[in-house]
Amino acid sequence: MSSGGHLPNAKPRLTQEKLAEKLAPFNLDRAKHPLVIVGIRGYYKDTMGVPGVNDRGIYDDAIFIDTPDTFAAFNGNTDPSRHKPGTGFSDSSKGMAKLKLGAWFVHKLDFHGSKVLGPYRAICQRLGKVTVVRDGKNGKDYEDTGNFGINIHKGSYNGTSSLGCQTLHPDQWSSFISMAMDLAKRYHGDQWEKTVIPYVLLEE
Repeated sequence: MSSGGHLPNAKPRLTQEKLAEKLAPFNLDRAKHPLVIVGIRGYYKDTMGVPGVNDRGIYDDAIFIDTPDTFAAFNGNTDPSRHKPGTGFSDSSKGMAKLKLGAWFVHKLDFHGSKVLGPYRAICQRLGKVTVVRDGKNGKDYEDTGNFGINIHKGSYNGTSSLGCQTLHPDQWSSFISMAMDLAKRYHGDQWEKTVIPYVLLEE
């Protein structure tokens, strides 16, 4: 396990055309969902941390904002910050959660609660359930479905600040959330705080 919130030397270089190829199997209705957020888990797994391993606690993943006329890449994290094996589904015994790959239509702009920063604008799981893969004992990971607050929010300099959320490096957070809000207002008008923003999680 790596730690310390390490950041790549550059932002992801995937083109919008290549991302469109990766999204094609999901058949997204881009007329209905012009604004989509995409995460790619393990984007830097061969060049950061342990080669070939999707490490935790570092920003070795990629997050993109994609619309018909806007495309932006950011350094992010799509994993929990640490391992915690468990069993079952109770708060005291369950394993650490990692969002399952796929297209999720449960996020919208809202406020993420933070004990340190207080509530701030983020993209939050408010509109339905997601499925996570929990760390299991003896390597037996298991799935769990529910309302877990798997938000897309600001990470920290010392770590990725995630118990399963998708986080962005703090140096890039302001530009990410400002762009997402501006685009939501452009495409969804006065419904910008109520309209789903699809989040598609892929794996490199």
